[in-house]
Amino acid sequence: MFFVDTIEVAGLGNRSYLAGGRLTAVAVDPPRDIDQVIAAAARRGVRISHVAETHLHNDYVTGGLELARVTGAAYLVPAGATVAFERVPVDDGDRTEVDADGGLVLRAVATPGHTPHHTSYVLEERGTAVAVFTGGSLLIGTVGRPDLVEPRLTERLARAQHASAHRLAAELPDETPVLPTHGFGSFCSSARAEGGDTTIGKEKASNGAFTRDVDTFVADLLAGLDDIPAYYVHMGPANAAGPAPVDLTPPAVADADEIAARLAAGEWVVDLRNRVAFAEGHVAGSVNFEAEGQLATYLAWLIPWGKPLTLLAESAGQLRAAQRELARVGIDRPAAAATGDPSDWVRAGETPVSFPRATFADLADRRRDGHVAVLDVRRQSEREGGFVDGAVHIPLHALHRRLGEVPDGQVWVHCAGGMRAAIAASLLHAAGRDVVAVDDSFGAADKAGLTGRSGPCR
Repeated sequence: MFFVDTIEVAGLGNRSYLAGGRLTAVAVDPPRDIDQVIAAAARRGVRISHVAETHLHNDYVTGGLELARVTGAAYLVPAGATVAFERVPVDDGDRTEVDADGGLVLRAVATPGHTPHHTSYVLEERGTAVAVFTGGSLLIGTVGRPDLVEPRLTERLARAQHASAHRLAAELPDETPVLPTHGFGSFCSSARAEGGDTTIGKEKASNGAFTRDVDTFVADLLAGLDDIPAYYVHMGPANAAGPAPVDLTPPAVADADEIAARLAAGEWVVDLRNRVAFAEGHVAGSVNFEAEGQLATYLAWLIPWGKPLTLLAESAGQLRAAQRELARVGIDRPAAAATGDPSDWVRAGETPVSFPRATFADLADRRRDGHVAVLDVRRQSEREGGFVDGAVHIPLHALHRRLGEVPDGQVWVHCAGGMRAAIAASLLHAAGRDVVAVDDSFGAADKAGLTGRSGPCR
C-alpha cells in the first residue's frame, strides 16, 4: 500500500510531497527547510531513498541537495538542467524504484513548458498509475507560467505547456490524482488555483489547456501573465549552483541604539507584527511586513537584494517562523533582530510613531469634503475588475522606486484586502509622508460608490 503526504509551504503558495510504501519513500520538490520533510518520513517510519526535482525552481531555494546529502538519498534532477553538483540525471521514460516491497516506481515524463527541462513524475504501484507529480506543468485549473526562463522562449514554452498537458492526459487514466508544486498562491502559476485537489479527468473537463485550441490557449496565457517578482532572478542560479545548508539559529539581538543606527545607515528594519498593531505604534523608519501574510514573497520582492535586514517581532516564535520563511527565498541570515514591542525598540526620550487606518466608507466620506489623493497598490491585472475613480496606480512592488510619483499631501493607500496597503503605507510613512492605510476589502469600495470599470487606468 502506498501513501502520499502533502507538505504545505503556504507562505510561498507551494506544495511538496513525500510518497512511498512501507519501507522507503521519495521527496518531491522539497523546501529549503528540510526538517519538516524528515519529520514526515519519521512519522511514517520510512527512509527517504530518493529526492526528485521536477525542475530548477524560480520561486524558492530548494532543499533537495541538502536533503539528499543528509539522508543519503539519490538526487533525481532532469538531465536537461545545467547544475554544478553531482546528481542522477533523469531523462524522459526513466523508471526509478522507490519501494520494492510495495512495487512502487517513479516514471519520468518530459513536460517542458514551465522550463525547457521540466519533468513530471508518475507514481506507479505494480504498473498502475496512482498519482502524478506535475511540478509547474499541469496545475489545478491552469498551468505554470512560461515566461520565467528567457523572454525569447516564452511563446515556445507556452505552446509546450499545452502539448505537455495533452501528453499527460493521453498517458494517464482520468482518475489519476494530479499533484502540482505550484498554484496555491505562487507567482510561478499563470493563475490562482481554485480548490485543493484534482485529477486528470477534472482537468480535461475544465482546464484551458484542454478546453481551448493551442493558439487561443497561448494567446490567453500570454495576455494574462503578471509581473515577475524581482527576487526570482536569484533563485535559478542558487539552485543550479547547489544551495548551502540552511542556518536557522537565532540572529544577533539588537537593542534600541543599534536599531536606530541601522536605520540611520539606510538599512531595512522590518516589523513583523500585524498591521493594526504596527499602525498604532512603531519605530520611525521601520516598515511593516506581516509575518502571517506572504512575508517571503513581498519582502524579497521589495528589499534590495543583499541589503542588511533587521527583524522586529512580538515573540521569539514569530521571529523563528519569519526566519524560516525568508530562508526559503535565500534571505538566509538577518543582520539582527529584537522581540517585544515598540517601547522596547525606541531609545530613551523617543516615542513610537503611528498613522491612521480607515475603510472605503471613510474614504467616501472624506471625498465628500473635498479632494483627497488615493494610491492603488494592486497589480494591473486586479484593476481590470474595477478601480477607485481618480486613484493613482503604482503596484506595491514598484512603489519604493517610484515614491516621487505619489501625489503631495495626505495619501489614502488601498489594495484588495489591506495587507499590501499596510506595507505601502509603512514605506510612505518611513519616507516622511502623511498616510492613511485603507484596511478594507475592495468589494466595499463599490458599495461606497467609489469605483469605475471603464476608461484609462492611470
